[in-house]
Amino acid sequence: MSSPSLAQQLAEYACQLRFEDLPSNVVHETRRRFIDSLATAIGAMEADAYVIARRCAERVQGETAVSLLGGGTSSVEWATFVNGLLIRYLDYNDTYLSLEPAHPSDNLAPVLAVGEWMKRPGRELITAAVLAYEIQCRLCDAASLRAHGWDHVYYGCLGSTLAACKLMGLDMVHCTHALGLAGVCNIATRQTRSGELSMWKGCAFSNAARNAVFAAQLAAEGMTGPAPIFEGEFGITKQLTGSLTLAPLGGTGTPKAGFMITETYIKFWPAEYHSQSAIDAALQLRPEIGDWRNIQSIDIHTFNAAVDIIGKDPEKWRPKTRETADHSLPYCTAVALVDGDVTENQFTPERISDPELIGLVSKITLHRDPEINKRYPAGIPNRLTVALKDGRKLVKEVEFPRGHARNPMTDAEVEKKFRSTVEPRYGKDRADKILALCWKLEELPSPAPLLALVGARG
Repeated sequence: MSSPSLAQQLAEYACQLRFEDLPSNVVHETRRRFIDSLATAIGAMEADAYVIARRCAERVQGETAVSLLGGGTSSVEWATFVNGLLIRYLDYNDTYLSLEPAHPSDNLAPVLAVGEWMKRPGRELITAAVLAYEIQCRLCDAASLRAHGWDHVYYGCLGSTLAACKLMGLDMVHCTHALGLAGVCNIATRQTRSGELSMWKGCAFSNAARNAVFAAQLAAEGMTGPAPIFEGEFGITKQLTGSLTLAPLGGTGTPKAGFMITETYIKFWPAEYHSQSAIDAALQLRPEIGDWRNIQSIDIHTFNAAVDIIGKDPEKWRPKTRETADHSLPYCTAVALVDGDVTENQFTPERISDPELIGLVSKITLHRDPEINKRYPAGIPNRLTVALKDGRKLVKEVEFPRGHARNPMTDAEVEKKFRSTVEPRYGKDRADKILALCWKLEELPSPAPLLALVGARG
């Protein structure tokens, strides 16, 4: 008898994983991810992309109305797209760095949408979320996509597919077909994150997740999918990744493998993750610098991924869009030095076009440092050397910025981040109620009470 395919192995894992298998720290970390993702989603409700997407979504109604965050309803697929766009748009949601980088909380949009559609209790939402994180992050550990010009959202589509299948109660055979349906037609190019970035940067995963929900529905009705999706003659390993070997999935192996959700990082600042340690270093240096106009030059010694993703394009040095600015290592470093913080206010059209600020950006030089590169992705070290006009040189290196799995935010810090984006829109009373429900998510009979609060207009 031949060995089961990788898709069959993943499908079997998805079907067998139970809430009872999850350690208490994993459940707690999942609650924190829902809180953090709702914070980033509500904070993005002024974005033009959200207005556009919601306008399209409200034209489509499913047999069961599924909530759009911020108001309105649509089909389960469109709700996945709109809500996923919100979670991702500010580049403030969580991150995982490995051979392939990822934002695994993007998976929470299909978890909420399908969970509401299927009326699943909070325990099942948590289990599906942990499952999606597990699949996506283990794939990120196994092989790079961006090295071949493809985007990380492809791995996310596979994780979202199994999360949707889990919430729909599909068996192993149907889950395998759903992976085939999702895996054959959702390969996205990396151009999404190259050059001058567009609105689509914040939409790419939500589109992959929408397609994941679509694939799960087709499989549930009996649609068969291409197989084997990984090992086939024209499958994923032949076309994209090369050899693909996954480490033991969470809760399996001897000793039991840990769950990947605990290895992901909550963002402290709304900027691409490879810039977080540079922002941290800049803010620590700022008191010693005094007036930033005394800066002669700034050298950033960094790792290859930081240069390749947020440093090498000319557009990163004179960003014209919010999406480009938050994916610019020189801009994020400079604005942290000048303003003393990095929030949404640092990415307005007026701020990113300020000539004095762009002048400071032009004084920054990036260096690919082989020794620093060896420490990535276990850490994300950035070393800043600031030369001042009075002849002084100030140096600061940060490897594990606040929010990294090796320097995690406290629950109080997660709540503070939540309140900073939610209270201005919804007020303290509703923010308190949303937090209370998230902290006892496993006790909820369905997502309805939570979505009634977040799915209403502010």
